[in-house]
Amino acid sequence: MARIAGVDLPNKAVKIALTYIYGIGRVTAVDICEKTKVNPDVSINTLSGEDIAVLRKVIEEEYKVEGRLRTEVALNIKRLMDIGCYRGLRHRKGLPVRGQRTKTNARTRKGKKKTVASKKK
Repeated sequence: MARIAGVDLPNKAVKIALTYIYGIGRVTAVDICEKTKVNPDVSINTLSGEDIAVLRKVIEEEYKVEGRLRTEVALNIKRLMDIGCYRGLRHRKGLPVRGQRTKTNARTRKGKKKTVASKKK
C-alpha cells in the first residue's frame, strides 16, 4: 500500500487512488499523472518505488494538500468570522453560507430539528 502525503492509498487505479488525498480531485489527479508520465489506469500496487517517489515529489512541491490546505481553509473561515462579514456571521451561527433557503431544508448545517412547544389557545 502506497503512502503519499500521509494518506494510505487504496489498491485502485492511480487516477482514483490519488483522489483519496484531501485537495486532489479527478482532474488534478489526471494532471499529476501527465506531469509524472505515470499511466493513470494502472493500479497503485503495480507501480514501482521510483514512480511512487516521483508522484510524492510532484504532489509535495506543486500542490497544497492535506494539513497545509486544511489549515489554510480554517484560517480563511476564521478571518471571515473575525472581520464580521455576512459569510462570517453565517459560519458563526452554523447556517448555510451560500444563499440557500433555511425555512425548510438546511438540516446539514443546522443539525437535528429542535421542536418548539406550541402554546394552547
